[in-house]
Amino acid sequence: MYSRPSAVAGTLLLTLVAAGCNQKSAGSTAKAEAASKVTNPPKEDQLSTVEISAAAGERLGIETTPLENRPTPRKRMYGGEVTLPTGASLIVTAPLPGFLRSPAQGGIPKMGERVHKGQAIYELVSRLNGRSILTPADQVNMLQAKITLGRAQNDATGQLEQTIVQVDAAKIELERAERLLRENAGTGRAVDQAKAALALAEKAHDAALAQKKLVDNVDIDEEGMLKNPLVIEAPQDGIIRVEHAIADEGVAAGAPLFEVLNTRVMWVKVPVYAGEEQEIAKDQAAHISNLEDRLGAKAVAAPPVSAPPTAFALSSTVDLYYEIDNPDGRFRPGQKVNANLALNDDLESLVIPYSAVVTDINGGTWVYEVVGEHKFTRRRVQIKYMVDSIAVLASGPAVGSKIVTQGAIELFGTEMGFAK
Repeated sequence: MYSRPSAVAGTLLLTLVAAGCNQKSAGSTAKAEAASKVTNPPKEDQLSTVEISAAAGERLGIETTPLENRPTPRKRMYGGEVTLPTGASLIVTAPLPGFLRSPAQGGIPKMGERVHKGQAIYELVSRLNGRSILTPADQVNMLQAKITLGRAQNDATGQLEQTIVQVDAAKIELERAERLLRENAGTGRAVDQAKAALALAEKAHDAALAQKKLVDNVDIDEEGMLKNPLVIEAPQDGIIRVEHAIADEGVAAGAPLFEVLNTRVMWVKVPVYAGEEQEIAKDQAAHISNLEDRLGAKAVAAPPVSAPPTAFALSSTVDLYYEIDNPDGRFRPGQKVNANLALNDDLESLVIPYSAVVTDINGGTWVYEVVGEHKFTRRRVQIKYMVDSIAVLASGPAVGSKIVTQGAIELFGTEMGFAK
């Protein structure tokens, strides 16, 4: 008997394939060697401990406070736009026909230059270098205006005297209300009402005084010409936004001369999704900051203001308006800002004074926890938002942990090696 060559070859092939499979299976069960490894990896709960002497602690003024969990007003950030309030821009027109010239003191302010209320901008005269801009019809109108002006001067004088009496009476009433309150015979409400009455009387007096000053400055001769230059003043503090006329130019009555823009007080328009409007505490102030200040560390408070209701249908938003003081011109019309708006509900959150937070070179935020006498360890925290000088944390050390609130930056410098 004998074996066929094909059968022997087949048996040999099966044996080799089985051996190869066994070797592959054995190799796959071996643990793959790691491509890299880190020895002694640092852990945030095992960071370096900073230990200082008692004298150094007194010198640095180290202060601590326990980390607490308490109800904190929630806020939500929206994008806002700085706008001009109603009446912020006033256009001054020529009260009478004539020629314009520079005021006696100072020149004509240029566009963008800041002016104050009552500052002389132009002088209006009927004649300039022997020329007159008045037509015969204008001279007739000026003579008629002279008659009306005499009546206006008498009315202005009487109105001014009346407001003086009202201011004196309001002052007496306020003194009486305050005296009764000190003697426990009056109410605070009566004092507030007396103060409001005095404020209204003083505003009426200022308006009457300005009106009398205006009519007294106008003096028309028998030919219908101005005897003295008529000084045209800035009606409010602000900047010159537009100039419509130049010196030595003849203007008609009612012609626009210049525009004064008051930027001391601005409005911030905040579009809010209509579905979230009821969540906003609309009676509380917004905190406005520049776009780069997302935490609101340099935010300024802006109380709500009543404004004409506006909305935008395409984005399903309604507009809320807030008033902001802008004495230094920090905010400009059209500028985009961050607006942190208070919400109606209060949730408990971890809170800590912002003075306790230090920021590393990568933007990470940390605090120092007291782990022993004059011993401190750095712990990572995540800030959700700011409420005034309080940082509301998303995560941090356990409640009750003592955290350094004063001297944290000095400890950070000691740990990093750039301070002694």
